[in-house]
Amino acid sequence: MQKPTTEQHTIVEQLKQIAEGLGETFSPFCEVVVHDLVHAEHAIVAIHNNLSGRVEGEPATVLGLARIADDRYPQVIANYANQFADGRPVKSTSIGIKDSSGRYVAALCLNIDLTLFGALQNVLGRFVSTDAAAGVEESLEPLGADAIRQRIDQFAARLGTIPRALKTEDRRMLMRELKQSGSMEVRRAMEIVALHLGVSRATVYNDAK
Repeated sequence: MQKPTTEQHTIVEQLKQIAEGLGETFSPFCEVVVHDLVHAEHAIVAIHNNLSGRVEGEPATVLGLARIADDRYPQVIANYANQFADGRPVKSTSIGIKDSSGRYVAALCLNIDLTLFGALQNVLGRFVSTDAAAGVEESLEPLGADAIRQRIDQFAARLGTIPRALKTEDRRMLMRELKQSGSMEVRRAMEIVALHLGVSRATVYNDAK
């Protein structure tokens, strides 16, 4: 059995810590696996959120063997279609880790079970759908709201920024322009401006003084 160098051992141990953090962050939908490519015959040394049913000590995957055979093999292969042994669809990302000599010594793999997300997508799709056949078009916001937002966008564009990044003096100048254009006569104008700028209505009132 090939004995890993101190550097290779350190890389794998640090990768285990990264995998644990990613596993906790993306639990329970993402399986995170660490492969020790120095020992391909029992490459899996850590597995979090076990979705595939594999265990530590199992051998390297096809990608792992490809990296072992060729140091020029891509380091990052992201978002490729995969599947678990029971046929569940998976979105996978495999990241190869090299040592200072340029040899692959480990890999970090992320496997996301798409089954739940597919069901959730269907539910959300039904929830947000509307009945076009009803033939009714309605807006619950005041007439002129779009015009106010458009004026704000144009004002910010002239300053080379976005509405939510406007500084206090910029907002005061904006309020003067909106008043002069008659935009502030629109019902709930203060609320519309505040929402578009990402500030409170009290801030807008102060800027308008």
